[in-house]
Amino acid sequence: MLRIGLLGASGIAPAAIIHPAERRTDVTVMAVASRRPSAAADYASVHKIERFYDDYRALLADPDIDLVYNALPPSEHAEWSIAALEAGKDVLCEKPFAMNAAQAERMLESAQATGHRLIEAFHDRYHPLSLEIDALIASGRLGDIVALRADFSVGNPFEPRGIRHVPALGGGALMDLGCYPLHWVRSLMNEEPAIVSAIATTNPLGADMSIEAELRFPSGTTAHVSASMEAGPNETSTLDIVGSRGTAHVDNLVFPSAGHSISETVDGITRVSTVAGLTTYDHQLDAIVTALAQHTPMPTEGADSVNNMIVIDAIYAAAGINRQFN
Repeated sequence: MLRIGLLGASGIAPAAIIHPAERRTDVTVMAVASRRPSAAADYASVHKIERFYDDYRALLADPDIDLVYNALPPSEHAEWSIAALEAGKDVLCEKPFAMNAAQAERMLESAQATGHRLIEAFHDRYHPLSLEIDALIASGRLGDIVALRADFSVGNPFEPRGIRHVPALGGGALMDLGCYPLHWVRSLMNEEPAIVSAIATTNPLGADMSIEAELRFPSGTTAHVSASMEAGPNETSTLDIVGSRGTAHVDNLVFPSAGHSISETVDGITRVSTVAGLTTYDHQLDAIVTALAQHTPMPTEGADSVNNMIVIDAIYAAAGINRQFN
């Protein structure tokens, strides 16, 4: 039985952890911690969680917790993920992994020093759709990959108290949304890109409301990555792949269980397909259970998390957005 503790009485945890755990017999959400008065108790009551704490360290001291899910704001990912690792827990940390690459490096160093697992919650990476895209590239049907275009945009009007809009809390379109398409293109190419250019629009607090970046990989493949909170009411997450022999368009990579498609055109013939699967979060939890039991590596841990933050830092620098965090 994998026993999970939640850091934060968060809005994402029911979909990401609680409900997927309820659909299994080998996982239980045992505890939740929140520093807001009575929030943990109320949350535990609603979600039928056995234990609740008004202090994060009290949850970390619970000897019955195996895995900590860190769904705190990005500004607290480094501090509390490291604290959880040092308390002897494995950690599933929400994306974006940290505030910058320097924090990500310290987190990775802690995981290596303690011998415990530190996994970034790019849940989409564990859906069969992601594996199907990998297989498409590996098959060579599209030929050499010439260019990629990836976007994740969700309307989120400016709210000065919303964590997604406050730079000091880790807000911004690239941090909240753009980390996904950036991860897609890096994973597909299995290379680390250079930043050619980047441009952003910002809110009154200085967080990016929209951002676009041009990347170039060592192999010569180019990529355009974009994200926007200025979009309309419809969420979009798309990937376009241009090869020397054909193209592919993938729709809804982030939440494919809500409906998605792969449109592949080779030699003038278009084929549209979908991939069967559960929610991305169900697949992520299944992968975690397997990896912890079998001591096998996962694609969203280790250097991958650090390298994604290195590119995020570089995109912000190219866009002229100054982000100074320790």
